[in-house]
Amino acid sequence: MITKPVDTSAYAATLLRLTLGIALLAHAYLKVFIFTLPGAAGFFASQGFPAWSVYPVVAIEVLSGLALVLGLRVRIAAVISLPVLLGALSVHVPNGWVFTSPNGGWEYPAFMVVTAIAIALLGNGAFALSKAK
Repeated sequence: MITKPVDTSAYAATLLRLTLGIALLAHAYLKVFIFTLPGAAGFFASQGFPAWSVYPVVAIEVLSGLALVLGLRVRIAAVISLPVLLGALSVHVPNGWVFTSPNGGWEYPAFMVVTAIAIALLGNGAFALSKAK
């Protein structure tokens, strides 16, 4: 007897959205409570970004991170996170591929960019507060 495989793609999408959401929230936490906003602003400026851009970056990390964790407007949240993730990727590209390189390589930020794109394509997954696909 041949059985039809169980479709687990909704659970896979959930794992991706939770992972990216938690990572975004963790990065916002680091900027606010560990590095402090003035410290993070100084780092942004040292990388060629306007110092004030730390504030919208943290807001995007918090809001999109919460939306992803809760499963609210997931596709939109993933797309909104992309400029922040691409900015982080641009900082790490000169450091080489491996994230354990001095100043961190680009493998982890690139993975986060691809994860955000996958979530934007997949949608909510399982256990989301929003019923929209």
